[in-house]
Amino acid sequence: FILLGLVETAGLRPVVFVVFLFAYLATVGGNLSILAAILVEPKLHTPMYFFLGNLSVLDIGCVTVTVPSMLARLLSHKRTVPHGACLAQLFFFHQLAGVDCFLLTAMAYDRFLAICRPLTYSTRMSQTVQRILVAVSWTLAFTNALTHTVAISTLNFCGPNVINHFYCDLPQLFQLSCSSTQLNELLLFGLGILMAGAPVILIVTSYIHVAAAVLRIRSAEGRKKAFSTCGSHLTVVGIFYGTGVFSYMRLGSVEASDKDKGIGILNTVISPMLNPLIYSLRNPDVQGALRQVLTGKRAL
Repeated sequence: FILLGLVETAGLRPVVFVVFLFAYLATVGGNLSILAAILVEPKLHTPMYFFLGNLSVLDIGCVTVTVPSMLARLLSHKRTVPHGACLAQLFFFHQLAGVDCFLLTAMAYDRFLAICRPLTYSTRMSQTVQRILVAVSWTLAFTNALTHTVAISTLNFCGPNVINHFYCDLPQLFQLSCSSTQLNELLLFGLGILMAGAPVILIVTSYIHVAAAVLRIRSAEGRKKAFSTCGSHLTVVGIFYGTGVFSYMRLGSVEASDKDKGIGILNTVISPMLNPLIYSLRNPDVQGALRQVLTGKRAL
């Protein structure tokens, strides 16, 4: 395949390279900082931050699957991608994004238990339960990614081979296939309901119960504290699922391919880069731990 990348004008390539190199380093650095803060600060050794640490690992993986290969092509001016490498990138991207779906759901469930079931929280969200939730997330995501990769490997590509994008993904490959993609699109729709629809329903249900419980709190300070722990998570959920819906619900639209690049940047670069900021800006515990990591001094 030939990946056109983000820009075809040679003069713009150095600018794009510098911008995305900075974005990649900021994303990896920000998420590693969150991980370090969670490890060094005992107050952050809770289920919510256990899941947040896993989310940071996923963000590093997601941006690493797409951005370094794009930067290498910008440097080498080589735009061809072997068929196997394209499928490998597709598999790992869907693996990591799939775990993200379920991990965000686990975080919503954690907030539901913490606010609505505080007396049984420690037993219902034990370390064993946390590990099971993460393991199930990886297993379901692996099954989804493998299914799509195997299904698309059965398609024939005998005509156009130009992908107007900066990484390999299902909608763009569907457009190039000279085989029928009806089964693949049905798979994408059906598994999409499992991978995105079910988590969204569970997240919304959790937060309906959380909102009802918070509104019953009499003190304004108590309500503010309860909502602040949920606001960051809801922001990340909105960005993640918003970009995902636009990416995969408009199959077969050739005219939208340039827009897909913008959505792809949001999904694979901007969202992982913003997550550390979203979780640290409004959280004094994370801010204190980050200061400790950066300065080497424990806060009083």
